[in-house]
Amino acid sequence: MLFSCEDITKTYEGEPVVQGICLALSKGGFISLLGPSGVGKTTLFNVLAGVDKPDAGRIFLSGEDITGISGRVSYMMQKDLLLEYRTVLDNVILPLLIRGQRKREAREYGASFFPQFGLGGYEKKYPRQLSGGMRQRAALLRTCLIHNPVILLDEPFSALDAITRRGMHEWYQEIAEKMRLSTIFITHDVEEAIALSDEVYILTGKPGKISGQIVIRPPRPRQKNFSVSPEFSAQKQIILEAIGL
Repeated sequence: MLFSCEDITKTYEGEPVVQGICLALSKGGFISLLGPSGVGKTTLFNVLAGVDKPDAGRIFLSGEDITGISGRVSYMMQKDLLLEYRTVLDNVILPLLIRGQRKREAREYGASFFPQFGLGGYEKKYPRQLSGGMRQRAALLRTCLIHNPVILLDEPFSALDAITRRGMHEWYQEIAEKMRLSTIFITHDVEEAIALSDEVYILTGKPGKISGQIVIRPPRPRQKNFSVSPEFSAQKQIILEAIGL
């Protein structure tokens, strides 16, 4: 198993926010955390990313205990957090500069990925000149340039319209395969979770606990008409019932 956590519990001001969380992500895998607002999904991501330490439990990457260590997995939050006064290219290369790479080398390296991310020709543009989908691709490229094998995505497509979001789903799966990314994904959208995932973990309650784990069939890659198939509808119903809807 590439990445896993065991019995993660995180408490704030004496109250547990998440409790007893166990997840397992295989190499090249995609798992989604699905649940209502306020159930502790972002708190859990902060712990998995090493931003916060758990009160109990352990996190492992390729068998190594990385509990409380930041920088070992990549983390993209819901907002793109692009700096409006920097060009798109200079936004993208920020992780490389922070790691001490020279600006000229970082720009050359970062720019080489722009066509692959659908951003060719926009290197010298500013974030305000990009569409919503392009801003998210730029933010994702910035995250991917860190070159960690595991990427945490906290509702990265939630602000996009339905048509743009579906295109981003297809595009991200292609990018993840090319860059050999393994993904843990937060979403409130049941259909999005089914379309993208190998497995969906249901997080419910206060404190948040894993109340269900659904393996999505057929395995990826799936046909483009999967979202209108009987299998999709049946699994959607199972998940809705698991959430309590």
